[in-house]
Amino acid sequence: MGSGSSPCASCKLLRRRCAKDCIFAPYFPSDDPHKFAIVHKVFGASNVSKMLQELPVQQRADAVSSLVYEANARVRDPVYGCVGAISYLQNQVSQLQMQLAVAQTEILCIQMQHHQEDSALALPTQMQHHDDDDYKPFLLPTTHNLDNISQYINFASSSNVIQDPAATVKRESLWT
Repeated sequence: MGSGSSPCASCKLLRRRCAKDCIFAPYFPSDDPHKFAIVHKVFGASNVSKMLQELPVQQRADAVSSLVYEANARVRDPVYGCVGAISYLQNQVSQLQMQLAVAQTEILCIQMQHHQEDSALALPTQMQHHDDDDYKPFLLPTTHNLDNISQYINFASSSNVIQDPAATVKRESLWT
């Protein structure tokens, strides 16, 4: 028999005798029947057997792991499988990159405000006693720049970002 005294999960499920040279035995042990059941449901035993036979022995374990992963993904999302999970994760990365850009813009905005305050404090004492209009040319023109940056922040953090409605449906069906 393929693995010890009991038939492998494949032979058990298919109700056949497990031969010494059973191609499934090393990868689908009898103590984990769900692993083969899901792969069999999605790919079929004969297709899995053909795939394993075409691969060198040292690559078969990795191929079985990939088949199990894809089969689980196909059960959760029959249309997109692993691609649905990858799309979901790529969407999350994009959203996090947008949040990072907004945070970096906010940091820049705060730094510009501090620079403006520091510049105002560094003016010569005789200039500090004049009206505000007298020393405005010496300050950084950040008020206008800050307004533009604030508009960018509001735009970037708003829901104006176009989202694929199908991606939302995929995301909900993928993990529920």
